[in-house]
Amino acid sequence: MPSDVDESVSPFDEFAERSASVFSRAPFFVFCVVVLLLWAPSYFLIRDGDEWQMIVHTVTTIITFLMVAILQNSEWRANAAVQGKLNAIAGALAELMDAETDEHPRLREAVEELRQGVGLEKVESS
Repeated sequence: MPSDVDESVSPFDEFAERSASVFSRAPFFVFCVVVLLLWAPSYFLIRDGDEWQMIVHTVTTIITFLMVAILQNSEWRANAAVQGKLNAIAGALAELMDAETDEHPRLREAVEELRQGVGLEKVESS
C-alpha cells in the first residue's frame, strides 16, 4: 500500500533527482553544444590531433558514465513509485470486486485473474 512506502530520500537520490531535472532541460543541451563549439577551435591551440581527440573522448566518456548513473537512479525510483501506485490501485480494485462477488458471482474469476496478473496475495478475512 502507498502508506507502506518509505518516503525518506538519501542524499544521493536527492542529488540524482536534481541533476536529472537539470540534465533533461534545453539549457543543458545548449551548454553542451557551446562546449563542443569551443572545443572544436581548440585544435589550433593544442596542435596535436591525437591529444585533441583524446581530451574530448576522455571528458565525454566520464561525463556520460556519471550521467547514466544519475539518470538510471532517477528512472529506477520513478518506476518503483509508479509500480507501487499501480499495485495499490489493483489491490483496491480487487477488494472492491471481492466485496461485490455475492451479488455478481462472475466477478470471482475476474478477481482471481487480477490477483494473479499483478501478483497480489489473497487476503484472508478473520
